[in-house]
Parts: sequence; structure tokens; C-alpha cells
Amino acid sequence: MDTVWTELCRRIGERLGESVAPRGTSRLAGGCIHNAARLETSAGTFFVKRNTAHCLEQFEAEAESLDIIADTATIRVPRPVLAAETGGEAFLVLEFIEFGSGGGDARRMGRELAELHALPQTDFGWTRDNFIGPTPQPNPPADDWPAFFREHRLRWMFGLLAKQGVRFRHGDALLDRLDRFFDDEPPQPSILHGDLWGGNAGYTADGTPVVFDPAAYRGHDEADLAMTELFGGFPSAFYEGYHAVRPKRPGYRRRRELYNLYHILNHALLFGGGYAGQAQSTIDRLARG
Repeated sequence: MDTVWTELCRRIGERLGESVAPRGTSRLAGGCIHNAARLETSAGTFFVKRNTAHCLEQFEAEAESLDIIADTATIRVPRPVLAAETGGEAFLVLEFIEFGSGGGDARRMGRELAELHALPQTDFGWTRDNFIGPTPQPNPPADDWPAFFREHRLRWMFGLLAKQGVRFRHGDALLDRLDRFFDDEPPQPSILHGDLWGGNAGYTADGTPVVFDPAAYRGHDEADLAMTELFGGFPSAFYEGYHAVRPKRPGYRRRRELYNLYHILNHALLFGGGYAGQAQSTIDRLARG
């Protein structure tokens, strides 16, 4: 076996307080940013993300996000074991969760996400900056949600795209008028998953909901809910379960498009293609509305 796995097991053993020996690895499909593997050891099975050393900060931020969500005892996430650099590479070692081949309890997933969002928080932002995919995501503490979303989500993305030569009509006008999207009630802070599309959620064999790959921060709960409707959406039972705990608010429909603009901009930054055009069409609609 590659000596890097032996060294990684030694590091896992230090964290667990026991001797850990590698027994085998197998590559897993599905990751578009990092390599993924199943690591069999004398201490059990682990899920491992692997990339170049510069990704260590991403892995550390993800581990913190997972720990904080796990500590709420609301919706299940894989527990992080270790984020470390070894052999010139970065690794994130997680609890291995065996996912089922079929569906699961979507209503329960919605209810448990709502329970996460319902936990009182004191401000917006996070304990550290983190990443949305590989894109840096600033999270300074703030008590004004519209200002936070304007400066640290939309204006931030506009700036990153401008460095690639991509600019948008009416972007400044939208930013200048952002407060009007929140004239019905002041948003309250919630712990958000931050990157909750269908590919970052699943079910164990017994139907238990699990979410993973978070980009957590404290924000308006509707930002999480909006993303669940992007890229295919979740089953109707998910929304029934969610709204049984947190009823839908007036103005959500127009804010949904505003919140999803952030993720469309990020896709334009990462993948190009038609995402910039989609972002421009969205900006045009929002600036008119």
C-alpha cells in the first residue's frame, strides 16, 4: 500500500487515541473537485477526500462546518475525524456512511433542516471564512443581513467575475436596491448548510436523511431553502416537512431567485458556459422587479 496511507492512518490513530493500521483503499466516484476514497483500517472504515496541499484550508473549513452542524443534533452529517497534510497532499477523513440505493424519508429531511434553521443565533457570518466549492467565501460577523448579502455574497462574486473579464448589466442597480427584497420582515440568523443542492444530500439504507459537503455560515434560512429548488429541486414531501416547522413567508418567491443568483454566479466563475448568460437574465429580472 502507498506509504501515504500508512502515514495517514498513523495520524488518524493519534486523533482517535489508538493504533490504526491500513487494510485497503478503493477509489470512489462522484467528486468533481477532490478525489474520494474508501479507506479500510483496523479501526473501521473511513471516507477520505484527497487533493493537493493547498486544499488543506478548504478541508479544515469543511470539517468545522460538519462539526458545528453535527453538534446541533438536528440533521445528520458525516462526523469529521481529521483534516491534515501529509506526503505533500491534503486529506479530509470523515465517518463513512453507507448510503442506500433507493430514496428515504424526504419529509423528515425537510423537518430536520427546519429544526437546524430554528436554532437561535446572535448574528450573521461565521467564525471563519470558508469556501463555496473551491471559491473563497467571506463570512465576517454582521448584524445586517441585506448588507451582508450585498457585500459578501453578490458584490464579492461580481468582483471575482470581473477579474475574469465578465461584467453584468444592471448589477450595481440591483445591489443599490437590495433592501427592497426584505421590506416584509427583518431576516433572523440561522445556521445554514450553505450548499444544499440535491447532490449534497442522501439517505442511509434505513431511510435516514444525511447532508454533506457544507459551506456553513449564519444567514437567512431562505437562502438554504432557495438552493434546494435549484438544479432539480427536492421532492414535495421535503417542503411539506420543512414548512410544517417553518411556514413559508411572504416575499420568499422573489427572494428565492435573488439567493440562487449567488450560486449561478459561482457556477459562471467555475464553469463558464451558459451560466453567465443565466446570471445576466436573472439580474435583469431582479433589477426590474
